[in-house]
Amino acid sequence: MSLISQLKTLATRVGTEIKGLVRPDNPGLAQAWVSFGYVGGTIVISASHNVSGVTRLAAGRYRITFATPFVDANYCWVAFARSTANSGTARTAIARSTSDAKTATHVEIICATGSTSLADTTEMNLVVYR
Repeated sequence: MSLISQLKTLATRVGTEIKGLVRPDNPGLAQAWVSFGYVGGTIVISASHNVSGVTRLAAGRYRITFATPFVDANYCWVAFARSTANSGTARTAIARSTSDAKTATHVEIICATGSTSLADTTEMNLVVYR
């Protein structure tokens, strides 16, 4: 058997093994994610997976609704808010308290300034793991 044939066989076998191990329900894969911003008075979704929509509840406060709900609210979310300028206007993505809902169907996150005032941003990124 030639080296090329052996490499082809090995590559096929590795691909088959990986395909069997990495499934959509793997907890190491994001189950939902979205990149959005509040631009010109409207929510603009740049890209998403398993997100049916984003609603602006108030300045700096957003509800992300999942296209396929989770079985419960026992998931982990991570978010990042981009600053709207090059200096002096840092933005942070946070959940203030239990009043910011986290349910099987949606999660509410806020964007705040360094002084913790709610503020909109042109780019917010959210990733959800379960």
